[in-house]
Amino acid sequence: MKSALPSDETRKTIRTFAAASFLNDLGSDIIYPIWPLFVTEFLKAKMTALGFIDGLGEALVSLSQAASGYASDKLKRRKVFIWTGYLCGGISRLGYALSSVWAHLIPFKMLDRVGKIRSAPRDAAVADLSTAQNRGRNFGLLRTMDNLGAFVGILVCLALFPLLGYRWLFALAAVPSLIGTALIIVNIGEKGPSEKRIFKGMSLRELDRNLKLYIALNAIFALGAFSYSFLLIQAKRSGFRVGFVPVLYLICTAVAMSGSLPFGRLSDRIGRKPILFLSFGVWGALCLAALVGKGPALGVAVFVLFGIHKAALDPVQRTLATELCPPAFKASALGAFQMIIGLSAFPASFLAGLLWETLGPAAPFALSLGLTAVAALLLTFVRERP
Repeated sequence: MKSALPSDETRKTIRTFAAASFLNDLGSDIIYPIWPLFVTEFLKAKMTALGFIDGLGEALVSLSQAASGYASDKLKRRKVFIWTGYLCGGISRLGYALSSVWAHLIPFKMLDRVGKIRSAPRDAAVADLSTAQNRGRNFGLLRTMDNLGAFVGILVCLALFPLLGYRWLFALAAVPSLIGTALIIVNIGEKGPSEKRIFKGMSLRELDRNLKLYIALNAIFALGAFSYSFLLIQAKRSGFRVGFVPVLYLICTAVAMSGSLPFGRLSDRIGRKPILFLSFGVWGALCLAALVGKGPALGVAVFVLFGIHKAALDPVQRTLATELCPPAFKASALGAFQMIIGLSAFPASFLAGLLWETLGPAAPFALSLGLTAVAALLLTFVRERP
């Protein structure tokens, strides 16, 4: 998948990636709104166990992305990693449906998150097919389709959960990812490298100080950015009924869906850093809102802020990363970037669960607020490439 592809073929590739993203997130978000309740209430796990499972998943995401990024550059192949990743996601959901105790979730959560081997090769392919004038738009389109799939998935969850229950609903969630796998295999072609050369690999020494600083500040932010599960549990503690909790996640997803493409386009016009500052500021406001009290209005506001944060952060964070990565090792550098962030996310969710149980629900939000301020300060020293 080279930038030299005809424009029609390029558009077809981007649209196929967008369709597969929609389908995968459709399946994922049939599960996500009820995942913490499935773990803690249906399988009777403690909050620490929920944090461990979610954190372990994020750590595996990081390792799988680093490995696939390196292998993708070495083999000069993107496609195989992408469709294999979607296939892992589909199979894992069938495993969730068969689990009877929370410990059974661990290997399937691992398989699910190993499916993220698709991310670095796909992002590298999208970056190669894009220009500086439309790169933010293309990544914003992918995030929009992600969030649209999530929005539809939540609606499916709300409609079918009372009828199917946890197990049949989880089995149904496998189907969209399997369809996405077929789309990638059928619609995307990939030529082999035009010339053979030895791939020497990439070391962290080859990354410039600017990129290292960008990786470091995102890792610091990720250390405090615990999983959405804690927001859903906090909402339930604030008085929302179990059946209404997925609606809050739906609100968040609708906001993220509406904002991802506009924020991506805006970053093409005014630069990436202003949008990232906005995303950090909104996350800080979310933490403050969770700290000041409870109540339905405040609970809804937290999820609106979460949606704005996701819309601003997700496409632009990746766009800037691709622009700071060395071209010869784009997938490898993106894999390293995502690995380090993922390794920070593992203790984030586990630490949040530990703080929640030992110091109270306010503690994770207070820690996250402080780490977000540090990350925003460091971002001021990052130089965007023209």
